[in-house]
Amino acid sequence: MYCFSMKIYGCQMNVYDADRLRTALVSRGWLETPEEEADIVIFVTCSIRDKAEQKVWSEIGRLNSAEGRTPPAIAVAGCMAQRTGTQLMKRYSSVCLVCGPRSLGKLPGELENVMRTGQRVSLLDENPVSLDDLAVAPLLRANPWKAFITIANGCDNFCTYCIVPYVRGRFISREPVVIFREVEELVSSGVREITLIGQNVNTYGRDFDNGYVFSSLLDDVASMDGVERVRFSTSHPKDLTKDVVDVMSRRPSVCPGINLPIQSGSDQILKLMNRGYTVEKFASIVEMIRSALPDGSLTSDLIVGFPGETSADFERSVEAVERFRFDMIHTAAYSPREGTSAAGIEGQISGPEKRRRLGVVNSIQTVISQEINEALVGRTFSVLADGTAPRGDSMLQGRTPSDKVVIFPGDISMLGSFFRVRITGTKKWCLSGEVVKADGKASLGVKCDGLDQV
Repeated sequence: MYCFSMKIYGCQMNVYDADRLRTALVSRGWLETPEEEADIVIFVTCSIRDKAEQKVWSEIGRLNSAEGRTPPAIAVAGCMAQRTGTQLMKRYSSVCLVCGPRSLGKLPGELENVMRTGQRVSLLDENPVSLDDLAVAPLLRANPWKAFITIANGCDNFCTYCIVPYVRGRFISREPVVIFREVEELVSSGVREITLIGQNVNTYGRDFDNGYVFSSLLDDVASMDGVERVRFSTSHPKDLTKDVVDVMSRRPSVCPGINLPIQSGSDQILKLMNRGYTVEKFASIVEMIRSALPDGSLTSDLIVGFPGETSADFERSVEAVERFRFDMIHTAAYSPREGTSAAGIEGQISGPEKRRRLGVVNSIQTVISQEINEALVGRTFSVLADGTAPRGDSMLQGRTPSDKVVIFPGDISMLGSFFRVRITGTKKWCLSGEVVKADGKASLGVKCDGLDQV
């Protein structure tokens, strides 16, 4: 029996991959332990920004230089492994295995081979259209009531700032029957909320020849026995179509929250980013969503300081934030990624200026988010108690159907159940509430004792 410890960085897809790997290893007799007791430490890594990679370099260096013990074996999987795996193995002799995102199916067996023989193994993805996936559902997760399911791998959009197509390869949809089987396993294990994820969920099925697209999958998953709540992330504006929103408005179990990354409010910068839409096209999509889902939420992603972003371009982004009034924005200063075309564009913005622009946008969005949240005080929503609050004794947390975090009083016996929670106040990025009554059914669109319709 081998002991392993796992460190996870980056996106929801990495969490999903790590949960499946954990499940596969434990089924083979491995034991997950604290880092100091592990025979091997497995890093599931991200390359979306340089900072994410630097964290991994630092952690590996720390493990190698720890006093009083022989360094554990180290395996590095995921996007950073695909991008820098050769360098990692050259620099650190303790890195015994590197594995790209499209070779995860080989990883459990090769980890056993490494531990048994002491050999060093490279599983970097040489073919961007091939896929050797883990045929395992993520049954061992940090949260027993919520689970991710990746519905597609890779990306063909080639946004000029993004490293993903180079490390995760070309786009390929998972077969519906495989996804359905995974949903059934998760529901049987006690999962009450499923989130369908992908680099761009809207392009699901575009590589099929039978017309089965994302709206078809969303509709089918939402109708499956035992599926109480469904979310999805993330959507690309150029591919989000009305049929998806129609399913959301028709299926009560589909949560009315959409992440729609705008990335910039300047058409010129959007063109340089190769995003495939204009601000006015984006506006028409927002109007379509809000007309169909009046109680829904809309979050977004925004990059400041993209190469060539003038003061006027930045002002267009500020105007977009004020115009669209997103519930929340994930903001980031542009981070050059070696191998992407944006890294070579002239007009790179200085670090201090990027930080200044980031501060401006964040200040405006904080006010908007607070105003939107304050309008919810007094309303009541169905909330899945999915964890204890990070700070505060006898406090739980969950999310409204529109994906807003709610903190409310409760004890651990309530975890995994739905409750009607009345919103009593707001904090910077979450809501405060109180339990009105238990809500055994995760009904998102029914009235409860005269309370607000969710």
